[in-house]
Amino acid sequence: MAGSGLVQVAPRLPGAGAAWLLAGACLLALAALPRLRPGGAKAGSALALGLCAGLLNAGLQAQWRLDDALADEHHDAVSRLVLRIAELPDGDARGQRFVAELDEPAGPGIPSRLQVAWQVAPGAQGGMPVLVPGQVWRMALVLRRPHGLLNPAGPDAEGRYFARGVRAVGTVRGQPRLLADRPWATPGVAIERARHHVREGLRAALGEHRYAPVLIALAIGDQAGVAREDWRLFNRSGITHLVSISGMHVTSIAGIAGLLVAAVWRRARWRGVGLAEHAPARVAGGAAAAAVALLYCLLAGWGVPARRTFFMLSVVLAASVSRLPVSADRVLACAAAVVVALDPWAPVAPGFWLSFGAVAVLLRIADAPFDAEAGWRARWAARLAQATRLQLMVTLGLTPLLAFLVQQVSLGSPLANAVAIPAVTFVVTPLALLCAALSVAPGASALAALAGRTGLHAFDLTMAPVAWVGNAEWSSFAVAAAPWPWLALAVAGMAWALQARGWPGRQWGWACMLPLLFWRPDRPEAGYWRMSALDVGQGSAILVETASQALLFDAGPRHYGGSDAGERVVAPFLQARGIRQLDVLVLSHADADHVGGARAVLAAVPVLRSHASFDLEAFLRRDARMWPDAASPAPPRDMQRCRRGRQWEVDGVMFTFLHPARDGSGAVEDRNADSCVLRVQGASHSLLLTGDVGVAQERELAAAGLPATDVVLAPHHGSASSSGRDLVAATAAGHAIAQAGHLNRFRHPARAVELRWRRAGAAFWRSDRDGAVIAQSGPGGLEIWAERDRGRRYWHGR
Repeated sequence: MAGSGLVQVAPRLPGAGAAWLLAGACLLALAALPRLRPGGAKAGSALALGLCAGLLNAGLQAQWRLDDALADEHHDAVSRLVLRIAELPDGDARGQRFVAELDEPAGPGIPSRLQVAWQVAPGAQGGMPVLVPGQVWRMALVLRRPHGLLNPAGPDAEGRYFARGVRAVGTVRGQPRLLADRPWATPGVAIERARHHVREGLRAALGEHRYAPVLIALAIGDQAGVAREDWRLFNRSGITHLVSISGMHVTSIAGIAGLLVAAVWRRARWRGVGLAEHAPARVAGGAAAAAVALLYCLLAGWGVPARRTFFMLSVVLAASVSRLPVSADRVLACAAAVVVALDPWAPVAPGFWLSFGAVAVLLRIADAPFDAEAGWRARWAARLAQATRLQLMVTLGLTPLLAFLVQQVSLGSPLANAVAIPAVTFVVTPLALLCAALSVAPGASALAALAGRTGLHAFDLTMAPVAWVGNAEWSSFAVAAAPWPWLALAVAGMAWALQARGWPGRQWGWACMLPLLFWRPDRPEAGYWRMSALDVGQGSAILVETASQALLFDAGPRHYGGSDAGERVVAPFLQARGIRQLDVLVLSHADADHVGGARAVLAAVPVLRSHASFDLEAFLRRDARMWPDAASPAPPRDMQRCRRGRQWEVDGVMFTFLHPARDGSGAVEDRNADSCVLRVQGASHSLLLTGDVGVAQERELAAAGLPATDVVLAPHHGSASSSGRDLVAATAAGHAIAQAGHLNRFRHPARAVELRWRRAGAAFWRSDRDGAVIAQSGPGGLEIWAERDRGRRYWHGR
């Protein structure tokens, strides 16, 4: 595990020489092990063997995947390919996404596995054809390398693509043609085809109920249909692990199957001889449990919790058959080793650590004995007390991982899980599986609908108290993104606190979590500032922090379909920075790529004062009518218009609006020309935030005596109609930053604009290439860096 994990945090892969060195180290350690006596030397050799083997295995698999890349000549170009749908498609009648594999050899430089997006053209007659795993299509695709937004403490979409083996993304052009249907092309396709039939049967049986996607997720692991609002509720109440194929579900279903088979095995006879005389009932039950677990895991998509559970059951079964006593911690370690050996990218997923962490905590504290001589009331009271203690300890034990990985800790988790775990595990999940089995059985649609309705009703009853917990203000609290040493301290303290009674000072181990939970990032000193130009795609969002306050300039774009960067990028970044309140929100102008995320930001944190070049209150009402499913937050307490000359000072930093000259009332012919322009002047360094002003407005600013500036946000995302010679000469900037989307249709930033800034002596940064760009003004000077450089991984492109 350590070897694989080290590879996944490396900025680049080791070369061929390092691979040969690791292979030699593995052989030496393997040869030395039998000759060493038990002790430190043998344990050290075993650890060295595991570390080198993990490094070598992960490095080789990563290099093979890197070699299967999209060549430069095919990037952003049309390719005609014959593809086979390899996984469950996701989408609706207007568009679908699916993972496909090459069915016929393509030219060199075409990856073997890619993700396809197929959208129905506006105004086209009819919808999407039915897409099924195993179908073979001839398609014309615009292929691109996988690319994702990259921000500090944010998700890494490129890493997720790489972990799935997707080395290119394609957009359909024209009308594809169906060539064949091969449901048995590969074992993986056959499994996905079975999952497709089960999903269609479940959809027919469950109908349009709100929680129908939840039962589908419990049955086959397809979570695409679960609403965002429901995910928010599940996260706040701490039951997210239940709304998926969790190890608990696999274990319970497999355990029920194993107990039934073992009970039948003990009583069954063959030719007058009991079957238990040929093989022990526990072995037969274990084999049945492993078989059921494997089928369930395959039906569920073979996720990390399912894999972990299956391999744990396999190790236990192997130990039982071979009569080898294996401790619970070694079972867990063996399962982790197998998972990581087969999938070296598993440690990148938060679910890997949460899944194994939860089991580790359970194994450590679930060994309290019961008094067999006590009465039934006492035994049930003891079991209830232990179950309560288990839930509380698991919640506390996972707190460091949850705080570090998702920056949120659920306080209501013990209460919600006390209701949800037994209901979902022993009622809802079996009913979902029964509905799935009946939905594909001939003539059993009525029974499937009955099982589905019963399961939905049970989940409705379960969600009544869970929703009360999740909607309560006290149910969860957010934490800032702390450095990893604080995580190490918190995990060590948790391990110390979970030791057996009598362990010295074990109750003080919980105190080691406090630095992680209450950590706050360093703020600039008085007179200085910190600027974060976030990677939000084709849009703008800039956070400016001083010693005690925070200002957000623009809130990112809203995308087709309703999702916005305010919810996906800006609000999580504010949480990661420990910002619980925005002192000032500036919205430069009313274009969707600048204000699309405003409602999500207002819903995430309270805003004391806002400045905008338009009527913000009217905009929020109009936006609520257009997107009624989005949050409905409270507006800023004080809403003002930005106007030239308006200024204020905070922590020794001066904020001044340089544009527009008008107050924003009346009709606006050109919203870009009316953009707010804000100058930030600290003790030593200055910053200019420009919105989407054009060359004409830049000339006005230069003529009005625009002072020199250290960092400039290139106006209008680096458009050719902005960043004129007057602005470039007047600012004499050392750094220019263009916020633009990857391969955007406007071709921002323009090549001429980039060259103009560079020839003037400025370093030119662009979010589509560099990710988020951070500038830190301090007594020691101005430091500026890009997230794609500082947080680089070997799979990141440029």
